[in-house]
Amino acid sequence: MHTTRQHASLLSRHPAAVYFLCTFAVSWLGAFALVAPRLLQHQAIPKFTGLMMFPVMLLGPSLMGLLLTRLADGRAGLSDLLARMRRLAVAPRWFAVLLIPPVAMLAVLLALRTGVSPTFTPNFFPVGLAFGCIAGFAEEIGWTGFAYPKLRAGRNGLLAAILLGLLWGLWHLPVVDYLGTATPHGAYWGRYFLAFIAAMSAMRVLICWLFARTGSVLLAQMLHAVSTGCLVVLSPPHVSAGQEAAWYAIYAVVLWLIVLALVAVQGAGFLNAPAQPQPE
Repeated sequence: MHTTRQHASLLSRHPAAVYFLCTFAVSWLGAFALVAPRLLQHQAIPKFTGLMMFPVMLLGPSLMGLLLTRLADGRAGLSDLLARMRRLAVAPRWFAVLLIPPVAMLAVLLALRTGVSPTFTPNFFPVGLAFGCIAGFAEEIGWTGFAYPKLRAGRNGLLAAILLGLLWGLWHLPVVDYLGTATPHGAYWGRYFLAFIAAMSAMRVLICWLFARTGSVLLAQMLHAVSTGCLVVLSPPHVSAGQEAAWYAIYAVVLWLIVLALVAVQGAGFLNAPAQPQPE
């Protein structure tokens, strides 16, 4: 009984920290369990097996988001989360935010194709949207549905979003060498990972902004799905590892410029107010 009370107290005092510890543990241990037989035999991990780590990792944010919401906020909190995952009664202008990832990616890739090399010509792989939907709808149960509201409580909303973005990017560590098209990334692994984290941190701020303005977890899920899906659909298939790290870095700069524009227009506290649904 005493241990149960200690766990409940820890969750009530540090809900975001508990979420991150549990989510990373479930996701990373699950990924490791999948590839452990090959690692223990000192065998290379095939790309398909590496990609299969990702759906296993999705169990972390999705299950922990639901479980910790129930433990921390009770049935009412869980019902509220499920309601936010169905909420689309927002002003139509907020759906335009979903266009940011594809427009930004195409602008970067087309500029690089024109000014640098035809190698940067965007791909068109529509099946990739399915990958985005799976990732977006599973992950945001935890990242937006639970972690961001807890992390934002008593803190600057923008700083909370940036911190969440950095942790979200780091969460991808086990599968980062299987993301993108120029895999494995070899000597450019570090540069690619830094560019990836920079882009994902900016995207996380945009996801949090959309959530803060609409109160809709579903819209956050959709923006995540579009972001991930477009990376799969549009990523140029013949770039080298160095070229891929470069275009991700430029894409990150574009996203951060969009964030800075929002700060300039709305002020640094544009994420501080509690998320409230906006009328149609």
